[in-house]
Amino acid sequence: MLKSNYLLFIIPALIWGSTWYIIKYQLGTVDPIVSVAYRFGLGGIILLGYSKIRKLPLSFTKQQHFFIALQGILLFGTNYWLVYLSEQYLSSGLVAVAFSTLIFMNIVFGAIFLGDKIKKQIIIGAVFGLLGTVLIYQAEFRRIDLTNDQLKGLMFCICSIIFASLGNITSSNNQRKFRLPVIQTNGFGMLYGATAMLLIALFTGKSIHFDTSFSYISSLAYLTIFGSIIAFTSYLTLIGKIGASKAAYVIVVIPVIALTISTVFEGYKPDVYAFLGIGLIIFGNVLALRNKKTS
Repeated sequence: MLKSNYLLFIIPALIWGSTWYIIKYQLGTVDPIVSVAYRFGLGGIILLGYSKIRKLPLSFTKQQHFFIALQGILLFGTNYWLVYLSEQYLSSGLVAVAFSTLIFMNIVFGAIFLGDKIKKQIIIGAVFGLLGTVLIYQAEFRRIDLTNDQLKGLMFCICSIIFASLGNITSSNNQRKFRLPVIQTNGFGMLYGATAMLLIALFTGKSIHFDTSFSYISSLAYLTIFGSIIAFTSYLTLIGKIGASKAAYVIVVIPVIALTISTVFEGYKPDVYAFLGIGLIIFGNVLALRNKKTS
């Protein structure tokens, strides 16, 4: 049982730590918003197909579908569109590190929209996380220029984290208020998010085409099957076994894995500030998660 739990922890950590780099292979020929639509459209179809085979309930009210759609557009649509855009200007490792601050935004939005309590240790953890992110980006901050591509990428990344957090809060509300099942909700949500991205692409005149290169198809398959299905399935199974608080420690190790991959494959060269920043982010996340576990 213990070995099984470790495996369920390792799988999403390794997959989500690698997807930041794999996203790079989706950039280029196909517009980012179209790639997002492909990824989550396929993911939604597979999840709903799985639900159908397993005879999981797929009937929901119009009100429930509205909130499922809201979750999908925020979490599986706009969020990832902005992630893809940010990676056009920033290394995948840096985007992953910045994204680790998602937990702190969840804390703030959880307090605002769900009435969750914010405790002192969570605030301390958030400060460490913020300081860590500033240290990693200190070189970019020193070269701030409104025309700088890296600053543009950072802005896309920050907006992405905000939408992702709002999507998480919507998901939490859906489970609390409507008792909606996660797998089916994610299936429908992915389809809603993909549809919204496709409509935006059409409305804004984006070119809708497909890249038949091996790198694009293989990365799309990896992101769909592993990043959007297997990782979430493993993570949700882990939550069912040990609880959401302990399972959330997966988030802590993802930036380290992502930066390691970025260093090996993208030529990113971390300095002493980056290592110190990573340490502060991990320490801040652990503080916040430990507080959450005992609350």
